[in-house]
Amino acid sequence: MNLKRPPSMETKTVVLLSLTLLSLFSFSSSFTPTDNYLINCGSNTNTSFTPTDSRIFVADSTKQGSIFLSKGQSISLKNQNPSPNSPTLYNTARVFTAASSYKFSVKRNGTHLVRFHFSPFKAQGFDLTTAKFSVFANGNLLLRDFSTKVVVLKEYILRVDDYDLEILFSSVGDSRFGFVNAIEVFSAPKDFILDEGAKLVGKNGIEVYKNLSSHVLETVHRINVGGSKLVPFNDTLWRTWIPDEDFLVLKSAAKLAVTTQVPNYQSGGASREIAPENVYMTAQQMNRDNNQLQSRFNITWNFPVGSGGVRHLVRLHFCDIVSTSLNQLYFDVYLNEYSADNDLDLSSLTFHVLSSPMYVDYIVDSNDLGAVRVSVGPSAISSSSKVNAILNGVEIMKMVNPSRSQSGSKKGTVWIAVGSSIGGFAVLCVIVFAVILSCKCKKKKLKPRRVESAAWTPLGVYGGSTHSRMSEVTVNEYRNLKIPFADVQVATNNFDNSLIIGSGGFGMVFKGVLKDSTKIAVKRGVPGSRQGLPEFQSEIAVLSKIRHRHLVSLIGYCEEQSEMILVYEYMEKGPLKKHLYGPGCSRLSWKRRLEICIGAARGLHYLHTGSAQGIIHRDIKSTNILLDENYVSKVADFGLSRSGPCLDETHVSTGVKGSFGYLDPEYFRRQQLTDKSDVYSFGVVLFEVLCARPAVDPLLAREQVNLAEWAIQWQKKGMLEQIIDPHLAGQIKQNSLKKFGETAEKCLADYGVDRPSIGDVLWNLEYALQLQESASEPSREPHEDNNVNAPELPTPRIAPQAPSNNTETETGYGDGTSEIRNSLVFSQLMTNEGR
Repeated sequence: MNLKRPPSMETKTVVLLSLTLLSLFSFSSSFTPTDNYLINCGSNTNTSFTPTDSRIFVADSTKQGSIFLSKGQSISLKNQNPSPNSPTLYNTARVFTAASSYKFSVKRNGTHLVRFHFSPFKAQGFDLTTAKFSVFANGNLLLRDFSTKVVVLKEYILRVDDYDLEILFSSVGDSRFGFVNAIEVFSAPKDFILDEGAKLVGKNGIEVYKNLSSHVLETVHRINVGGSKLVPFNDTLWRTWIPDEDFLVLKSAAKLAVTTQVPNYQSGGASREIAPENVYMTAQQMNRDNNQLQSRFNITWNFPVGSGGVRHLVRLHFCDIVSTSLNQLYFDVYLNEYSADNDLDLSSLTFHVLSSPMYVDYIVDSNDLGAVRVSVGPSAISSSSKVNAILNGVEIMKMVNPSRSQSGSKKGTVWIAVGSSIGGFAVLCVIVFAVILSCKCKKKKLKPRRVESAAWTPLGVYGGSTHSRMSEVTVNEYRNLKIPFADVQVATNNFDNSLIIGSGGFGMVFKGVLKDSTKIAVKRGVPGSRQGLPEFQSEIAVLSKIRHRHLVSLIGYCEEQSEMILVYEYMEKGPLKKHLYGPGCSRLSWKRRLEICIGAARGLHYLHTGSAQGIIHRDIKSTNILLDENYVSKVADFGLSRSGPCLDETHVSTGVKGSFGYLDPEYFRRQQLTDKSDVYSFGVVLFEVLCARPAVDPLLAREQVNLAEWAIQWQKKGMLEQIIDPHLAGQIKQNSLKKFGETAEKCLADYGVDRPSIGDVLWNLEYALQLQESASEPSREPHEDNNVNAPELPTPRIAPQAPSNNTETETGYGDGTSEIRNSLVFSQLMTNEGR
């Protein structure tokens, strides 16, 4: 029976994802390796690999780069007729006419990634397609008798325990030369390859595999299952992931699964360095819509790996993006028809949080056909209505035998003998030292110090530059905010699942009621996990010091029994996002939307200007703007917040944090954080409010995926009314829409210096509301100058009459409080001189 899946919406979706995800500035963090060497071989000019891979490869023909050439004979070769589409990196090569090597100093021992770029061409009497050579790394044979006629990238993962990494090129046979176009050497993240934990799968069943990191691994396949091709720009380790479609044995058995929800790394067993977000946001699941298949079947992929019987590491990536609740998904995993995992329940392995990425390592020998076969299928315990199986990503790495060059073997034998003698003596010294130390400890017995809680560590407040950090404080400073765990249990009916009102990167959020009848929202971190500790500390440090009508108030916290619990005022109407789009959204009027945006801007303005340095939120989005019973908006979630730069500084240098679609591109490029990064994110929220759609939606047409880019195009054409929420049709006055659109556009300027301050944004939103409420256009616009983008504000200005006379009480960083009344002057605005 020939079951063929037609080119339907699933195929179209894959294509759209392929075209769009590459354009998103979606990294939440950037990995900085301790060792990082990028060599442009045979060149005298530094260059980047591609326009999207902005890393700089250092030319080895310059004084700066030649220090890596260790020994041997080599020449530089330049391609005189390069292909127009060929990267500049491939237009030159280092040709080795005798055994030659590069040597790299290693600052941190451990796992490293090594990549070789080979792109053969003909020049100066050399035909690189005829080269035949071997490559060694500290004596480990990586490539034996290698030759190529096409562009090849070879990647290896190996442990370096020496002070140097020497890469040796040695010609083979009649070739008499070898070559390379570029080399990458950089340290991998800690625990990238674990010594224990992998499962050896074969005819003898399943065994625990040990000392995995001692093996050299050669990457054979890296697959983004259900997704598009991901280039190094999309990956914090600069890897390429390819689609799985060509490896599916029966395409009609698989069905694409896609989510727009960012994976919850904190609750899973994976990090962004293990696999990027895009890998975990797509998957293949069982195509239960295919009536020609039985209700229970497997999805199978066949990956060619070369000769049979060779051992491979198979890393499978999982993220449950198909279940609507926990414990719905149970499935089995098979490798080469052998059972690798039975009744796999992802929710039990990820602290009971959906959309949490994880991976499992397996060791398997390739089959007789020189392939590795991966299958996932429903478990026998799956209920008939919940039969499913998923897979998000696959990596297959060949376990290279640690063969050594002849000279390396001799040297290794000598050092083993010497090492054994030294090692024996060292062990004896350690034993003697331990006995002496033990005796001293018995004589001088220290009085044990009482520990309040194992969960707490000194609270390093939310950061900033070296000069701007607050001094470290301990739990004692916040003791008045402590709430007993027993009280939290009672308030939430022992964390009853029926009281869950949301979830996020930190953990689940429960509705509760304290003994004094105060309604609360309880954010519970994953029990026993230390991953959310920085966010926990930052949230307490920020919210314990500030009070504002448009910032969510922290009532207290609990850190007993290794718990991390934050207790907030309860926001009856929940996040702004749920009132804009999705099932059951409340169809807010235009006036109410403006008032919500104004309230959020006031809260954000207070954050930016309420202290000498201010606070940068770093995660402004519609889910972090909450509404109370009267639709008053409040900014929430300060886990990523940072203190701003000092008065003599322009920015805070920090790793990139943020959310899909809201991330400031300049912050992403330069890793320099300013309050204008929050302004960019707020600009995305403004268009989200106007258009009632997500900031990122991969299922839309290519030009519509990124809301900010799409809306800006319509704004510049003067046709913004074409894309507004249909439920606002006929509600918005033209002048109000124009002012709102201009304000959002300026927030989304490419460079922070061209964006308005949040005070300017607040001013313009207030004016947009006045235009909406006024019978006719005012004769003069109070803030209509020719350069609204200018970052500096003039002296305080008189604003149009505010729409309400609410009284707000704010508590600043000092002990004093001030009651500020909204009247004819915008109460929230301050001059920059005041900061």
